[in-house]
Amino acid sequence: MSTLKVGVIGCGSIAQHRHLPEYAGNRDVEIVAVCDIVEERAKKAAEKYGAEAYTSYKELLSNHEVEAVSVCTPNYLHAPISIAALNAGKHVLCEKPMATSSEEAESMIAAAEKNGKKLMIAHNQRFVPSHQKAKELIEKGEAGKIYSFRSAFGHGGPEGWSADGKDSWFFKKDEAFIGAMGDLGVHKTDLLRYILGEEFVEVGAFVETSAKENADVDDTAVCVLKTESGTIGTLAASWSYVSKEDNSTIIYGEKAILRLEDDPVHSLVAQYATGEVVRFELGGIQTNEDGGQSNSHVIDQFTASVLEDKEPPVSGSEGMKSLQVVLGALKSNESKTIVKL
Repeated sequence: MSTLKVGVIGCGSIAQHRHLPEYAGNRDVEIVAVCDIVEERAKKAAEKYGAEAYTSYKELLSNHEVEAVSVCTPNYLHAPISIAALNAGKHVLCEKPMATSSEEAESMIAAAEKNGKKLMIAHNQRFVPSHQKAKELIEKGEAGKIYSFRSAFGHGGPEGWSADGKDSWFFKKDEAFIGAMGDLGVHKTDLLRYILGEEFVEVGAFVETSAKENADVDDTAVCVLKTESGTIGTLAASWSYVSKEDNSTIIYGEKAILRLEDDPVHSLVAQYATGEVVRFELGGIQTNEDGGQSNSHVIDQFTASVLEDKEPPVSGSEGMKSLQVVLGALKSNESKTIVKL
């Protein structure tokens, strides 16, 4: 298999800005099918990328030419469509959060194993140069013992980016299941697990809807997290940051503080206990604003995992572990207790 023939299910903003152009930019990929329940949207994407247009994902999955699919639908459809695709013999790249429950996530993983197909979750923060460099520095012991961290991901909300604006499914609980915590927070739980190299064991959270009048999902969440080794820190996810997007992470270690995506020029700043400061210019982070990465590397990584028959870097089980932290945060908010993961 020299060229991977892909279909994209859901032609909203994430497909238009990330999946479709990144597949088109990969010389090992041919986009053969696109699907959206809004026929005009599907036709427009099909015309642009020379693909066949569908309004039914089941019909797209019955196309034997399609070898792999991206699932770019509202959250509540991630699991059912991914499972259907895996059972139809397609490899799957699913947008985050991968599912709306641990049971759904487990069913997706089981379907991938049963059918011998790849399942990857589209967490792009692992592929940001500053995040990879920070992981490397921590693994080499440059920061010493990690004491604490704080991470934030916030912007003005999906209405500024979603294909449907303020009427977007992002704000509807029956379609989105979860708001900012699922849209942005799950990216950060995945990133922190990746950088710190360990799992979270406890979470406490406040999850609120305070900024969006048209939403019945959370728009602002703040969590306190504890790792296996006892490192504690905070994670904030919000659609109420009305100015510049914040996608920063700060790691506080025994020997150094690592500031990631916190400086407008230097994507990683290492401040050592000795007083030395090392500034790295490693390129932009993926952002909804202009000037970020043009390639999130998610598509390239997924394509390579299929064509080279290797484990995807963000497998279904990795996606599920990151989802479980978010589910724990929701449970903590509802029960007003610290939740063990």
